[in-house]
Amino acid sequence: MSVTTVVLADDHHLVRHSLRIMLETKPGFRVVGEAEDGLQALDMLDRLKPDVIVIDVVMPKMGGLEVARLAGKRSPATRVVVLSMHADEAYVIEALRAGAQAYVLKSSSPEDFLTAIREAALGHPYLSPPLSDLAIRAYISAAQASSLETPEPLTPREREVLHLAAQGYTTSQIAQMLSISQQTAQTHRRNMMHRLKLHSQTDVVRYAVEKGILKPRA
Repeated sequence: MSVTTVVLADDHHLVRHSLRIMLETKPGFRVVGEAEDGLQALDMLDRLKPDVIVIDVVMPKMGGLEVARLAGKRSPATRVVVLSMHADEAYVIEALRAGAQAYVLKSSSPEDFLTAIREAALGHPYLSPPLSDLAIRAYISAAQASSLETPEPLTPREREVLHLAAQGYTTSQIAQMLSISQQTAQTHRRNMMHRLKLHSQTDVVRYAVEKGILKPRA
């Protein structure tokens, strides 16, 4: 039986421990490394070249989506599975744009998580319930269409700040989530708004909705 090698990247030790146990009690999986931040995850991609890397969206030092973007260059054969607490389709589209093969909710069942690993290792896209399987093609289509647009004049960190700001997080909360100082978060937020010519939180939300980053409220 072939063995799928996996790296787990999440800043919570308990989450990584639970995922490791889940994988190692099933045949066909071998966890070869654990990372607690984005930079460690990139280092493990370089050294270990795993079949699959499981990454959280928000991690210290470098966010999971930026890790996913760089993974294709660092280890082209590695498939990316994003593990997230966010069920909003905007997060799914951003993850797919970043190069993720699968998107799994942290509220998913162990069976869904294992299925995501198996499907990703085979190169198949996978979205865990309650995200509809029928929506995979729509998400991929939207992601590909978005990728053809002129790139936003933002740095990777500014893109993360935009995404979080559009969700309504305060500068203090963004600083905590990205493991940066409040002053640095404020600078990124100010630069992001200046580059995009946005003048208020309402402008940020409107821009995010127009770009498909944020789903409009019903």
